[in-house]
Amino acid sequence: MEWIILLLAIAVFMYFRTKTAKGVKNISPNDLKSILNDKSKQLIDVRTPGEYKTRHIVQFQNIPLDQLPSKVNKLDANRDIIVICQSGMRSARAASILSKAGFTSVYNVKGGMSRWS
Repeated sequence: MEWIILLLAIAVFMYFRTKTAKGVKNISPNDLKSILNDKSKQLIDVRTPGEYKTRHIVQFQNIPLDQLPSKVNKLDANRDIIVICQSGMRSARAASILSKAGFTSVYNVKGGMSRWS
């Protein structure tokens, strides 16, 4: 019985951990390919500088997740913003931060760089 409760608790935790914030849309890495060169979009990589330096998509600006709240005012809330990380978890958190800050068109790259080819 206890293991059922433990599994249920883990499932609930994972659901809320990966749940997309209200107003945030998920896109696939394939969807991203078609909009990479659209200059009207803001492309933000929220991984650490070391991760970004090792491998990144040239069009993305690196703003690590822990620095995003203090740099959100340097981004344009009226433009589409696309966030990426390694797996999609940190970028989902970043998307939530941006949504709460008033950004209305926020996209999270589901699967992140680990799914990018």
